[in-house]
Amino acid sequence: MTDKKASLQIPGQESVEFPIYSGTIGPDVIDVRSLTSKGVFTFDPGFVSTAACESKITYIDGNNGILLHRGYPIDQLAEQSDYLETCYLLLYGELPNKEEKESFVETIRYHTMVHDQINNLFNGFRRDAHPMAIMCGVVGALSAFYHDSLDINDEKHREIAAFRLIAKIPTLAAMSYKYSVGQPFMYPDNNLDYAANFLHMMFGTPCEDSNVNPILAKAMDRIFLLHADHEQNASTSTVRLTGSTGANPFACIAAGIAALWGPSHGGANEAVLDMLEEIGDESRIDEFVARAKDKNDPFRLMGFGHRVYKNFDPRAKVMKQTADEVLAELGLEDDPLLKIAKRLEQIALEDEYFVEKKLYPNVDFYSGIILKAIGIPTSMFTVIFAVGRTVGWIAHWHEMISGDFRIGRPRQLYTGSPQRDFTDISDR
Repeated sequence: MTDKKASLQIPGQESVEFPIYSGTIGPDVIDVRSLTSKGVFTFDPGFVSTAACESKITYIDGNNGILLHRGYPIDQLAEQSDYLETCYLLLYGELPNKEEKESFVETIRYHTMVHDQINNLFNGFRRDAHPMAIMCGVVGALSAFYHDSLDINDEKHREIAAFRLIAKIPTLAAMSYKYSVGQPFMYPDNNLDYAANFLHMMFGTPCEDSNVNPILAKAMDRIFLLHADHEQNASTSTVRLTGSTGANPFACIAAGIAALWGPSHGGANEAVLDMLEEIGDESRIDEFVARAKDKNDPFRLMGFGHRVYKNFDPRAKVMKQTADEVLAELGLEDDPLLKIAKRLEQIALEDEYFVEKKLYPNVDFYSGIILKAIGIPTSMFTVIFAVGRTVGWIAHWHEMISGDFRIGRPRQLYTGSPQRDFTDISDR
């Protein structure tokens, strides 16, 4: 219970009091659940001022550029940990010891194969289908293959479903790419680590041994880690809302993938490359920067600033370092589009307009550069995001199902016609 209260005066009624709760860190929340009994609702389009759940997984302080996973700063995890260790942390709440990590990694490694009949599903898609369209369908279809982990009230089933999704989504993502370019699917190589195995399945061929560059594998691992979770964003909220109906975990993650597909969410790094291609040449950078500063021009520089982070994106520093390592390794400093990107980065960090408005390069800017350098097509960028974010979705779904929850049911401010009588068509 709490002694802190908030009061609200509703016209024609007595003042109503609501309890105020405090989290470990962050703003207090006002519990307005009893408001519906007074015949009124709150109005909060986009839920920007609404805490829809209680969670122990991730904390964001956008004003100060802080992102914590289970209390650990994202930059420490990115520099000292790896993706699968971060997966364990998000799922179980604590970092694993050596034996726990080895066991977890081994479990994920031996869940990477998918049922052979899943291969047949791909033949139902056109070769030019967007990979995210394929992912929505195929991930949702996993529930038709893995019947032994669909009881959401069984904690062991939830854990097995988590293992399968974390392990198999990279396999399905690589299959989506291979299908689009007409190449045979590559089986997982369980001698490789998580990120290297993904690159093997993406770019390997049956006629030659995979030789995955360790610097590129490290970069991919960091991309997965830095996208692993981001609190109650649109796709995570979608997973939670879908899960509140009692839907199986594969359906919930497919719903998250669908939400992530939107250009305002997971499509941001794809939009960065589209922007670079629109600029086209270094000689046009000043023109487009001027357009970005013109409030009457609809053009926007993609990959700068962030809706949540009002100062800087804490993931961007590590991603910038990784981008520099990848470009140096591949000798791509003179690539035309990447030269545009590096010049835009310099402007954003030095130009008074961008510095004053705190429009710093964000994680999407640098991840777009890295993915292009590695050779991943822009149509796969959001799929890569989905691979990394899967563990966050699963962690939030599991947290919700493990506790007390109610089916999601947002209310509305109705502004349509009042009740009226049906009119016969001859009288209209």
